[in-house]
Amino acid sequence: MNARYAILLFSLFLVTIGVRGDVNGGSTCAGCTLVVSLAQQIGEMNNEPIIEAMQRLCGFLPSSYQPACKMFVTEVEPVVQRLIDEKLFTPDIACHALTLCSVDPGQKQCHLYPLPAERGVATSLSRALSSGKAREARAKKIQKLGADICDYFPVLKEICQFVYERVDDHDPVVDADGDRFSVIETLRGTHFRGRDCDDTDPSIHPGAKPIDGDRQRDSNCNGIYGVDPKSGSPYEELLCNSTTQLGMILLGDSAGAHFHIPENWVSAPDISLGAFEILPHVLADEFDWPYLSAMTGYKNSSLVKWPTDSTYYKFWQMDHCNHRDYQNLGVNGARSSAMNSTIQYSMARDQKLDHPALVVYSLIGNDVCNGHADTIAHMTTPEEMRANFHSTLQFLDTRLPPGSHVIATGVADGRILFNTLHDHIHPIGKLRSDVTYEQLYDYLDCLQISPCTGWMSSNETLRNLTSERAANLSKAIEAEVHAYKSKNFDVHFVQFDIQDVMKKWVKEGGKAEDLIEPVDGFHPSQLANFLMAQQFWEDFEGIYPQGIVKRNPHNDQIRQLFGDQGGY
Repeated sequence: MNARYAILLFSLFLVTIGVRGDVNGGSTCAGCTLVVSLAQQIGEMNNEPIIEAMQRLCGFLPSSYQPACKMFVTEVEPVVQRLIDEKLFTPDIACHALTLCSVDPGQKQCHLYPLPAERGVATSLSRALSSGKAREARAKKIQKLGADICDYFPVLKEICQFVYERVDDHDPVVDADGDRFSVIETLRGTHFRGRDCDDTDPSIHPGAKPIDGDRQRDSNCNGIYGVDPKSGSPYEELLCNSTTQLGMILLGDSAGAHFHIPENWVSAPDISLGAFEILPHVLADEFDWPYLSAMTGYKNSSLVKWPTDSTYYKFWQMDHCNHRDYQNLGVNGARSSAMNSTIQYSMARDQKLDHPALVVYSLIGNDVCNGHADTIAHMTTPEEMRANFHSTLQFLDTRLPPGSHVIATGVADGRILFNTLHDHIHPIGKLRSDVTYEQLYDYLDCLQISPCTGWMSSNETLRNLTSERAANLSKAIEAEVHAYKSKNFDVHFVQFDIQDVMKKWVKEGGKAEDLIEPVDGFHPSQLANFLMAQQFWEDFEGIYPQGIVKRNPHNDQIRQLFGDQGGY
């Protein structure tokens, strides 16, 4: 999803309209089909016409989003009603009629639901709709609803451009002193990086070495500062100097950032008033939930079923002096070339002024995953993967303080996705049990917007070829780990395999599908993140048998003196 639209568009409907794909309407078509299908099911449940159900669905959105949603419904009502009168209505036909789906030249017809008996899309539309000119006018009107608000309000253009640049750079949007740490949660703020305790001074930020023992102020934002009245020594020196302070930094993708779409947003039986209250925050976080992730999670949430655990949280449990020293640089769609060219440069670390850090380099899928029909041709080659990783290691050698660590993970084997889910019902089909994951995968593949054509496919040969390439990329990463000579950190390779986590979970009585995000059928779920955090910690203990972080004997005293250390 384009982050510019995710932040700036009026509503969920307009988010889907604003991101148009290259084939048959792409993500616009898919978004329309899912929204119309959801409204149709809500109508069935409440015994009301679909237009009323659409208005009801608008009512579920936050109040500021409802006017645009209702404007959309008003615009589409005549078309939808005509299709219903002609007994031609399906979500797919409706979205073609609204010009949000198409059949491009040379492309096959894409549909998620069965088409009207003995009629294709073209036949159904010609029977039910007005002239081509009228359809063109309607298309322009509907597309205008999805326009960027910056185009409508020139006074906002400078602000919008500032947001665009910060989002594209993966830096916090709100960061007055430019140290890449923020005081707000979203927009790449404290959900992704530790909270800045002084956004007017770039020398004050999480992970910094204390200035003058933090006698007067908290320069590293861990909540520990001041002077012990008995000894006259700074608390930072008394409670932290004898410990191994270590930051946690992830260089990763959407899996590391914990991409998640709430299931009740697309499941008609589960949707309710208030379901979308968190929508603005979810959009502003790019649909990522890093504060619940396996690498940088730090709190539990009533919005998910399972608790949070993470590498950062374990660092803090071992040594409270590590409070707030985390950076989640996971980016949706990130692959090794993007990491090497842009993402890594958003990392905040000073070799002389900051504490050492553990960097986890974990790109588990996007170097083999893409939505192209000729997917293999668009995969990263082993030579490219090694060169990209080598360049990232060179960059880290210029930023990480001596005593730091780097751990690289291998690329996943994503065949577990189709093997686990293909015959299960997707949430959009929960009411009528009419949409399986295999059907959804094939639909997204037809539109060429699949997160991973190679693995989310009914073509077993293609799935196997994709896993073969993934294994070769892992070997390239491992080879570079063994060859690279670092000046400031040790570097190790972990062939992390979520299948091992899944096998353990199933052996304990769980279900394999519990570990995969139910809406996208692609990312690790909250439970998977919880279990992966435990597995990663076991891997770290194997690499560092003496402990990567030592337990601080002063933790109890820190809690007594400083409570929650300022929270997050």
